[in-house]
Amino acid sequence: MATNDPTRPVYVIGGGPGGLAVAAALRGRGIRAVVLEKADAVGDSWRHHYDRLHLHTTRRLSALPGLKMPRSFGRWVSRDDMVRYLETYARVHEVETVTGVEVSRVERAGDGWLLHATGGRRLTGRAVVVATGHNHTPYLPDWPGADGFTGELLHARDYRSPAPYAGRDVLVVGAGNTGAEIAADLAGGGAGRVRLAVRTAPHILRRSTAGWPAQASGILVRRLPVAVVDRAAGALARLSVPDLSAQGLPRPDTGLYARVREGAIPVQDVGLVAAVRSGRVEPVAAVEAFEGGKVVLADGSLLSPEVVVAATGYRRALEPLVGHLGVLDGRGRPTVRGGRAPANAPGLHFTGFTHPISGTLRELGIDARKIARAVART
Repeated sequence: MATNDPTRPVYVIGGGPGGLAVAAALRGRGIRAVVLEKADAVGDSWRHHYDRLHLHTTRRLSALPGLKMPRSFGRWVSRDDMVRYLETYARVHEVETVTGVEVSRVERAGDGWLLHATGGRRLTGRAVVVATGHNHTPYLPDWPGADGFTGELLHARDYRSPAPYAGRDVLVVGAGNTGAEIAADLAGGGAGRVRLAVRTAPHILRRSTAGWPAQASGILVRRLPVAVVDRAAGALARLSVPDLSAQGLPRPDTGLYARVREGAIPVQDVGLVAAVRSGRVEPVAAVEAFEGGKVVLADGSLLSPEVVVAATGYRRALEPLVGHLGVLDGRGRPTVRGGRAPANAPGLHFTGFTHPISGTLRELGIDARKIARAVART
Protein backbone atom coordinates (compact mmCIF):
# COMPACT_ATOMS: atom_id res chain seq x y z
CA MET A 1 0.00 0.00 0.00
CA ALA A 2 1.39 3.42 -0.91
CA THR A 3 2.29 5.44 2.16
CA ASN A 4 0.78 8.60 0.67
CA ASP A 5 -2.58 7.07 -0.32
CA PRO A 6 -4.91 10.05 0.34
CA THR A 7 -8.04 7.90 0.41
CA ARG A 8 -6.83 5.89 3.41
CA PRO A 9 -5.16 8.29 5.80
CA VAL A 10 -4.03 7.60 9.32
CA TYR A 11 -6.59 9.05 11.68
CA VAL A 12 -5.28 10.62 14.87
CA ILE A 13 -7.94 11.05 17.55
CA GLY A 14 -7.12 14.06 19.69
CA GLY A 15 -5.54 17.42 18.89
CA GLY A 16 -3.36 17.79 21.96
CA PRO A 17 0.44 17.64 21.97
CA GLY A 18 0.52 13.85 21.52
CA GLY A 19 -1.80 13.87 18.52
CA LEU A 20 -0.06 16.82 16.87
CA ALA A 21 3.38 15.26 17.33
CA VAL A 22 2.24 11.98 15.75
CA ALA A 23 0.62 13.76 12.81
CA ALA A 24 3.77 15.81 12.19
CA ALA A 25 5.98 12.71 12.35
CA LEU A 26 3.73 10.85 9.92
CA ARG A 27 3.64 13.79 7.52
CA GLY A 28 7.42 13.89 7.65
CA ARG A 29 7.40 10.35 6.27
CA GLY A 30 5.01 11.21 3.47
CA ILE A 31 2.01 9.63 5.16
CA ARG A 32 -1.24 11.55 5.21
CA ALA A 33 -2.49 11.98 8.76
CA VAL A 34 -5.76 13.63 9.76
CA VAL A 35 -6.23 14.85 13.31
CA LEU A 36 -9.81 14.65 14.59
CA GLU A 37 -10.43 17.04 17.48
CA LYS A 38 -13.80 17.24 19.22
CA ALA A 39 -13.27 20.86 20.34
CA ASP A 40 -13.02 23.84 18.03
CA ALA A 41 -9.24 24.26 18.33
CA VAL A 42 -6.10 22.24 19.01
CA GLY A 43 -4.77 22.03 22.56
CA ASP A 44 -8.26 22.34 24.04
CA SER A 45 -7.48 20.79 27.43
CA TRP A 46 -4.62 23.26 27.92
CA ARG A 47 -7.00 26.17 27.37
CA HIS A 48 -9.09 25.07 30.34
CA HIS A 49 -6.33 24.79 32.93
CA TYR A 50 -6.09 27.27 35.82
CA ASP A 51 -4.38 30.58 35.18
CA ARG A 52 -1.20 30.05 37.20
CA LEU A 53 -0.29 26.75 35.55
CA HIS A 54 3.28 26.35 34.33
CA LEU A 55 4.96 23.21 33.07
CA HIS A 56 6.90 21.23 35.65
CA THR A 57 9.30 20.17 32.91
CA THR A 58 11.83 22.53 31.35
CA ARG A 59 11.22 24.38 28.12
CA ARG A 60 14.10 22.63 26.37
CA LEU A 61 12.94 19.14 27.34
CA SER A 62 9.26 19.83 26.65
CA ALA A 63 9.40 20.80 22.98
CA LEU A 64 7.81 18.45 20.47
CA PRO A 65 9.86 17.06 17.56
CA GLY A 66 10.63 19.57 14.86
CA LEU A 67 10.01 22.84 16.70
CA LYS A 68 11.86 24.36 19.64
CA MET A 69 10.06 26.48 22.19
CA PRO A 70 11.12 30.15 22.12
CA ARG A 71 13.54 31.27 24.82
CA SER A 72 11.09 34.08 25.59
CA PHE A 73 8.81 31.46 27.18
CA GLY A 74 11.25 31.15 30.08
CA ARG A 75 12.40 27.94 31.74
CA TRP A 76 8.94 26.94 33.01
CA VAL A 77 6.40 27.47 30.24
CA SER A 78 3.05 29.03 31.12
CA ARG A 79 -0.35 27.72 30.13
CA ASP A 80 -0.94 30.48 27.59
CA ASP A 81 2.48 30.06 26.01
CA MET A 82 1.87 26.32 25.75
CA VAL A 83 -1.37 26.96 23.87
CA ARG A 84 0.43 29.36 21.53
CA TYR A 85 3.16 26.78 20.98
CA LEU A 86 0.66 24.07 20.02
CA GLU A 87 -1.09 26.41 17.60
CA THR A 88 2.25 27.31 16.02
CA TYR A 89 3.32 23.68 15.91
CA ALA A 90 0.20 22.68 13.97
CA ARG A 91 0.73 25.55 11.55
CA VAL A 92 4.46 25.02 10.99
CA HIS A 93 4.02 21.30 10.35
CA GLU A 94 0.88 21.88 8.27
CA VAL A 95 -1.03 19.37 10.36
CA GLU A 96 -4.34 18.49 8.71
CA THR A 97 -6.87 19.02 11.48
CA VAL A 98 -10.64 18.65 11.50
CA THR A 99 -12.21 20.28 14.56
CA GLY A 100 -15.69 19.77 15.98
CA VAL A 101 -15.57 16.04 15.25
CA GLU A 102 -15.77 13.51 18.06
CA VAL A 103 -15.08 9.83 17.44
CA SER A 104 -17.40 7.56 19.43
CA ARG A 105 -16.26 4.10 18.32
CA VAL A 106 -13.39 2.48 16.43
CA GLU A 107 -13.88 -0.83 14.62
CA ARG A 108 -11.78 -3.14 12.50
CA ALA A 109 -12.74 -3.01 8.81
CA GLY A 110 -10.86 -5.48 6.60
CA ASP A 111 -7.23 -4.45 6.58
CA GLY A 112 -8.08 -0.98 7.89
CA TRP A 113 -10.19 0.79 10.47
CA LEU A 114 -13.68 2.29 10.57
CA LEU A 115 -14.35 5.29 12.81
CA HIS A 116 -17.86 6.32 13.87
CA ALA A 117 -17.89 10.07 14.38
CA THR A 118 -20.05 13.13 14.89
CA GLY A 119 -22.91 13.66 12.48
CA GLY A 120 -23.09 10.04 11.38
CA ARG A 121 -19.67 10.18 9.75
CA ARG A 122 -18.03 6.87 8.81
CA LEU A 123 -14.32 7.35 8.27
CA THR A 124 -12.03 4.64 6.94
CA GLY A 125 -8.30 4.75 7.55
CA ARG A 126 -5.28 2.51 7.24
CA ALA A 127 -4.34 3.03 10.88
CA VAL A 128 -5.63 4.82 13.98
CA VAL A 129 -3.75 6.62 16.73
CA VAL A 130 -5.68 7.29 19.94
CA ALA A 131 -4.26 10.42 21.58
CA THR A 132 -7.16 11.58 23.73
CA GLY A 133 -4.96 11.54 26.84
CA HIS A 134 -5.51 11.23 30.57
CA ASN A 135 -7.46 14.46 31.04
CA HIS A 136 -10.50 13.39 29.05
CA THR A 137 -13.45 13.25 31.44
CA PRO A 138 -13.43 15.05 34.82
CA TYR A 139 -13.96 12.59 37.67
CA LEU A 140 -16.01 13.50 40.72
CA PRO A 141 -16.25 10.79 43.39
CA ASP A 142 -19.70 9.53 44.29
CA TRP A 143 -19.61 10.99 47.78
CA PRO A 144 -22.71 10.23 49.86
CA GLY A 145 -24.73 13.40 50.36
CA ALA A 146 -22.84 15.44 47.77
CA ASP A 147 -26.06 16.31 45.92
CA GLY A 148 -27.38 17.99 49.06
CA PHE A 149 -24.28 20.06 49.83
CA THR A 150 -25.42 23.62 50.46
CA GLY A 151 -22.05 25.15 49.65
CA GLU A 152 -20.33 25.40 46.26
CA LEU A 153 -18.86 22.18 44.84
CA LEU A 154 -16.77 22.28 41.67
CA HIS A 155 -14.24 20.13 39.87
CA ALA A 156 -10.72 21.51 39.52
CA ARG A 157 -11.28 21.75 35.76
CA ASP A 158 -13.60 24.68 36.49
CA TYR A 159 -11.14 26.51 38.74
CA ARG A 160 -9.32 29.43 37.10
CA SER A 161 -7.98 31.82 39.75
CA PRO A 162 -8.33 32.67 43.46
CA ALA A 163 -10.20 35.94 42.80
CA PRO A 164 -13.77 34.53 43.21
CA TYR A 165 -12.78 32.92 46.53
CA ALA A 166 -11.30 35.93 48.32
CA GLY A 167 -12.15 35.82 52.01
CA ARG A 168 -13.95 32.46 51.70
CA ASP A 169 -13.37 29.13 53.44
CA VAL A 170 -12.20 26.64 50.80
CA LEU A 171 -11.52 22.91 51.02
CA VAL A 172 -9.39 21.45 48.21
CA VAL A 173 -9.78 17.69 47.84
CA GLY A 174 -6.82 15.77 46.45
CA ALA A 175 -3.09 16.21 47.06
CA GLY A 176 -1.80 15.62 43.55
CA ASN A 177 -0.10 18.35 41.55
CA THR A 178 -3.37 20.05 40.65
CA GLY A 179 -4.73 20.07 44.19
CA ALA A 180 -1.41 21.21 45.63
CA GLU A 181 -1.11 24.10 43.18
CA ILE A 182 -4.72 25.22 43.60
CA ALA A 183 -4.38 25.16 47.39
CA ALA A 184 -1.19 27.26 47.22
CA ASP A 185 -2.84 29.58 44.68
CA LEU A 186 -5.83 30.14 46.95
CA ALA A 187 -3.64 30.68 50.01
CA GLY A 188 -1.61 33.31 48.21
CA GLY A 189 -4.61 34.86 46.50
CA GLY A 190 -6.68 35.96 49.44
CA ALA A 191 -8.88 33.01 50.40
CA GLY A 192 -10.00 33.29 54.02
CA ARG A 193 -9.02 29.73 54.92
CA VAL A 194 -7.60 26.89 52.84
CA ARG A 195 -7.59 23.23 53.80
CA LEU A 196 -6.27 20.35 51.72
CA ALA A 197 -7.89 16.92 52.09
CA VAL A 198 -5.27 14.19 51.74
CA ARG A 199 -6.04 10.50 51.38
CA THR A 200 -2.50 9.28 50.66
CA ALA A 201 0.52 11.38 51.57
CA PRO A 202 2.21 12.43 48.31
CA HIS A 203 5.87 12.38 47.44
CA ILE A 204 6.96 16.02 47.19
CA LEU A 205 9.91 17.07 45.05
CA ARG A 206 11.53 20.39 44.41
CA ARG A 207 10.91 21.32 40.79
CA SER A 208 14.54 22.33 40.67
CA THR A 209 17.38 21.92 43.17
CA ALA A 210 20.46 24.14 42.78
CA GLY A 211 19.41 24.69 39.17
CA TRP A 212 19.07 20.97 38.43
CA PRO A 213 15.51 20.12 37.34
CA ALA A 214 13.74 17.10 38.81
CA GLN A 215 12.90 16.06 35.26
CA ALA A 216 16.58 15.58 34.44
CA SER A 217 16.90 13.19 37.36
CA GLY A 218 13.82 11.35 36.12
CA ILE A 219 15.42 10.87 32.71
CA LEU A 220 18.64 9.54 34.24
CA VAL A 221 16.99 7.00 36.53
CA ARG A 222 13.95 5.87 34.53
CA ARG A 223 15.53 2.55 33.54
CA LEU A 224 17.07 1.73 36.91
CA PRO A 225 15.52 -0.85 39.26
CA VAL A 226 12.57 0.51 41.22
CA ALA A 227 14.18 -0.19 44.61
CA VAL A 228 17.33 1.75 43.66
CA VAL A 229 15.35 4.79 42.54
CA ASP A 230 13.15 4.65 45.64
CA ARG A 231 16.16 4.72 47.95
CA ALA A 232 17.80 7.60 46.07
CA ALA A 233 14.58 9.60 45.89
CA GLY A 234 13.94 9.09 49.59
CA ALA A 235 17.38 10.36 50.51
CA LEU A 236 17.00 13.40 48.24
CA ALA A 237 13.58 14.23 49.66
CA ARG A 238 14.90 14.15 53.22
CA LEU A 239 17.67 16.58 52.24
CA SER A 240 15.64 19.00 50.11
CA VAL A 241 12.06 18.91 51.44
CA PRO A 242 11.29 19.65 55.10
CA ASP A 243 9.33 17.16 57.19
CA LEU A 244 5.75 18.44 57.37
CA SER A 245 4.46 15.74 59.73
CA ALA A 246 3.80 18.27 62.49
CA GLN A 247 1.59 20.21 60.09
CA GLY A 248 -0.40 17.09 59.15
CA LEU A 249 1.43 16.09 55.97
CA PRO A 250 3.82 13.21 56.81
CA ARG A 251 6.35 11.71 54.47
CA PRO A 252 4.89 8.79 52.48
CA ASP A 253 5.71 5.27 53.61
CA THR A 254 6.02 3.89 50.06
CA GLY A 255 8.75 4.46 47.47
CA LEU A 256 8.46 7.25 44.91
CA TYR A 257 9.13 5.16 41.81
CA ALA A 258 6.98 2.29 43.06
CA ARG A 259 4.12 4.78 43.29
CA VAL A 260 4.89 6.16 39.83
CA ARG A 261 4.68 2.66 38.38
CA GLU A 262 1.19 2.45 39.88
CA GLY A 263 0.19 5.71 38.21
CA ALA A 264 0.78 8.20 41.06
CA ILE A 265 2.81 11.27 40.15
CA PRO A 266 5.08 13.08 42.64
CA VAL A 267 4.03 16.59 43.58
CA GLN A 268 6.38 19.21 42.16
CA ASP A 269 6.54 21.91 44.82
CA VAL A 270 5.63 25.34 43.50
CA GLY A 271 4.44 26.81 46.79
CA LEU A 272 2.71 24.07 48.78
CA VAL A 273 5.57 23.40 51.21
CA ALA A 274 5.86 27.05 52.22
CA ALA A 275 2.09 27.41 52.49
CA VAL A 276 1.81 24.35 54.76
CA ARG A 277 4.73 25.40 56.94
CA SER A 278 3.23 28.85 57.43
CA GLY A 279 -0.23 27.46 58.19
CA ARG A 280 -1.82 29.12 55.17
CA VAL A 281 -2.76 25.64 53.88
CA GLU A 282 -3.97 23.13 56.47
CA PRO A 283 -3.79 19.42 55.57
CA VAL A 284 -6.79 17.40 56.79
CA ALA A 285 -8.06 13.84 56.40
CA ALA A 286 -9.73 12.52 53.27
CA VAL A 287 -13.34 13.35 52.45
CA GLU A 288 -15.83 10.56 53.13
CA ALA A 289 -19.26 12.20 52.74
CA PHE A 290 -21.36 15.36 52.87
CA GLU A 291 -24.10 16.24 55.33
CA GLY A 292 -25.98 19.36 54.32
CA GLY A 293 -23.45 22.16 54.60
CA LYS A 294 -20.82 19.99 56.27
CA VAL A 295 -18.09 17.71 54.99
CA VAL A 296 -17.38 14.46 56.83
CA LEU A 297 -13.71 13.47 56.93
CA ALA A 298 -12.21 10.00 57.28
CA ASP A 299 -11.13 10.74 60.87
CA GLY A 300 -14.72 11.57 61.83
CA SER A 301 -14.28 15.32 62.01
CA LEU A 302 -16.71 17.74 60.37
CA LEU A 303 -15.86 20.82 58.33
CA SER A 304 -18.13 23.61 57.09
CA PRO A 305 -16.37 25.05 54.03
CA GLU A 306 -18.11 27.51 51.77
CA VAL A 307 -16.42 26.00 48.71
CA VAL A 308 -15.13 22.53 47.88
CA VAL A 309 -12.75 22.19 44.92
CA ALA A 310 -12.43 18.55 43.86
CA ALA A 311 -8.96 17.99 42.40
CA THR A 312 -9.90 14.35 41.98
CA GLY A 313 -8.54 13.74 38.52
CA TYR A 314 -9.93 12.50 35.26
CA ARG A 315 -10.94 9.29 33.56
CA ARG A 316 -9.47 8.15 30.26
CA ALA A 317 -12.96 7.03 29.17
CA LEU A 318 -11.58 4.70 26.48
CA GLU A 319 -14.14 1.92 27.00
CA PRO A 320 -16.81 3.25 24.58
CA LEU A 321 -14.15 4.01 21.99
CA VAL A 322 -12.07 0.81 21.96
CA GLY A 323 -13.15 -1.30 24.94
CA HIS A 324 -14.81 -3.87 22.69
CA LEU A 325 -11.49 -4.56 20.94
CA GLY A 326 -9.82 -6.19 23.94
CA VAL A 327 -6.98 -3.66 24.02
CA LEU A 328 -7.48 -2.28 27.56
CA ASP A 329 -6.34 -3.68 30.87
CA GLY A 330 -8.46 -4.07 34.00
CA ARG A 331 -8.02 -0.39 34.87
CA GLY A 332 -9.06 0.86 31.44
CA ARG A 333 -5.53 1.61 30.27
CA PRO A 334 -4.16 0.63 26.85
CA THR A 335 -2.12 -2.56 27.01
CA VAL A 336 0.48 -1.08 24.64
CA ARG A 337 1.89 2.35 23.81
CA GLY A 338 3.87 4.11 21.12
CA GLY A 339 5.14 2.03 18.20
CA ARG A 340 3.65 -1.20 19.52
CA ALA A 341 0.15 -2.20 18.46
CA PRO A 342 -1.94 -4.92 20.14
CA ALA A 343 -1.45 -8.33 18.53
CA ASN A 344 -5.17 -8.56 17.90
CA ALA A 345 -5.44 -4.99 16.57
CA PRO A 346 -2.59 -4.22 14.14
CA GLY A 347 -2.54 -0.60 13.09
CA LEU A 348 -4.04 0.69 16.34
CA HIS A 349 -1.69 2.83 18.42
CA PHE A 350 -1.92 4.77 21.68
CA THR A 351 0.01 7.71 23.05
CA GLY A 352 -0.30 9.91 26.12
CA PHE A 353 -1.70 7.41 28.60
CA THR A 354 1.29 7.13 30.92
CA HIS A 355 2.84 9.45 33.53
CA PRO A 356 6.60 8.99 33.04
CA ILE A 357 8.99 10.59 35.51
CA SER A 358 11.06 11.68 32.52
CA GLY A 359 8.35 14.13 31.43
CA THR A 360 5.12 13.52 29.53
CA LEU A 361 5.79 15.93 26.67
CA ARG A 362 9.26 14.49 26.10
CA GLU A 363 7.85 10.96 25.96
CA LEU A 364 5.06 12.04 23.60
CA GLY A 365 7.73 13.13 21.13
CA ILE A 366 9.53 9.80 21.45
CA ASP A 367 6.24 7.93 20.99
CA ALA A 368 5.42 10.00 17.90
CA ARG A 369 8.60 8.95 16.11
CA LYS A 370 8.06 5.30 17.03
CA ILE A 371 4.47 5.33 15.80
CA ALA A 372 5.46 6.96 12.51
CA ARG A 373 8.14 4.30 11.96
CA ALA A 374 5.73 1.50 12.75
CA VAL A 375 3.03 2.84 10.41
CA ALA A 376 5.56 3.39 7.62
CA ARG A 377 6.56 -0.29 7.80
CA THR A 378 2.99 -1.49 7.19
